[in-house]
Amino acid sequence: MRTALTLAAILMGSAAQADTITVAGGCFWCTEADFEKVEGVSEAVSGFAGGTVEDPTYEQVVSGGTGHIEAVRIEFDPDIVERRDLYDLFFRSIDPFDDGGQFCDRGYSYTTAIWVDDEEDRAAAEAAKSAAEEELGREIVTAILDDAEFYAADAYHQDYYKSQDRLAFSSVGIAVTKETAYKRYRDRCGRDDRIREIWGEDAPFLPSS
Repeated sequence: MRTALTLAAILMGSAAQADTITVAGGCFWCTEADFEKVEGVSEAVSGFAGGTVEDPTYEQVVSGGTGHIEAVRIEFDPDIVERRDLYDLFFRSIDPFDDGGQFCDRGYSYTTAIWVDDEEDRAAAEAAKSAAEEELGREIVTAILDDAEFYAADAYHQDYYKSQDRLAFSSVGIAVTKETAYKRYRDRCGRDDRIREIWGEDAPFLPSS
């Protein structure tokens, strides 16, 4: 049975001095895949935050009614990458103007958010949001919220973007690996096209041409 995550529970074998942030950027597979590329990030865990139901399942969250959003808890070494830098990267990995979901995924469970656990964390998140608004010249709808219980999604959803497990059937093909299904989903969902439209070619997680 899954339980609310503590740092030790979600990140086995991680360094004692590691820190974490929790963000929601739409599909958690995509956010996890993006941030595991960042130097200084040791782990990104897909899960749920912000709701009222204890230990929710994926099916409960996406069907609505639990109040949770698909989220990712990111562990990082603050000696290598700063919290503020991660928030800057986060805003440049989403559509910060969309309050109805992200890209092809619609509904509250796919909206964007940052959960902060103290005033220093809030200041870093607010500074990144303000900088993004200034750069884009528009108000950003991403909420900055007080810390909430984080629940890991089940093993099926972890590291989906690089898994070689095969899916007997999926909406993007038959007998394809999760890695292949993820790439096709991300492309068809229009995530990178929309990010490129907002942030330009220097957005941090765009695929190389």
